[in-house]
Amino acid sequence: MKIYSVKEAYVTLQGEGAQTGRAAIFLRFAGCNLWNGLERDRAAAICNFCDTDFVGTDGLNGGQFEGPDALAAHVADVWQAANGQGGTPYVICTGGEPLLQLDPPAITALKHHGFEVGVETNGTKPAPPGLDWICVSPKANAPLVLTSGDELKLVFPQVEPEAQPTCFEKLQFQHFFLQPKDDTAQSQNIAAAAAYCMKHPKWRLSLQTHKLIGLP
Repeated sequence: MKIYSVKEAYVTLQGEGAQTGRAAIFLRFAGCNLWNGLERDRAAAICNFCDTDFVGTDGLNGGQFEGPDALAAHVADVWQAANGQGGTPYVICTGGEPLLQLDPPAITALKHHGFEVGVETNGTKPAPPGLDWICVSPKANAPLVLTSGDELKLVFPQVEPEAQPTCFEKLQFQHFFLQPKDDTAQSQNIAAAAAYCMKHPKWRLSLQTHKLIGLP
């Protein structure tokens, strides 16, 4: 029986991209293939600007779950405990890199509990069938395997030539977002991303609105 390792699971509002403002449960899987999550190794990581803790299973509602049914039941319990009523329940599978663990049996089990299932991925792994929403956030120096989906959300700026917005414009996505890098130069990054979007209207600005209003 497959064991799913979850860092945390919590209900909030989606703060980024095309589904901003929608109530959702974030199901954060542990582990990533572009950084091990340890600060001592950040500088040498393929992705060295991650702002998320995805190490271990000790976060809110985290743990290890034996089999897809146990995982889905846990997600449903967390959603119901938040008194979510009306509309279609929405689970965003994220990480780390969720496609290291998320598989068709887990997606089927989540849908059995009535969830729409979305994923936020770095795009280095193929997407399993059955997903309702695919958001890809490509990273420099990482192979982009997943080249179609609902939205492409590019952290901006990245200095590497292969991570420039023009590299992705012909891919098969419905929405294209620039998300300012969350680092010590954030205000400059926001200004640069906004200026780029104004000159290149294929792209839209995505801000991390959940952080602006104090949500997790």
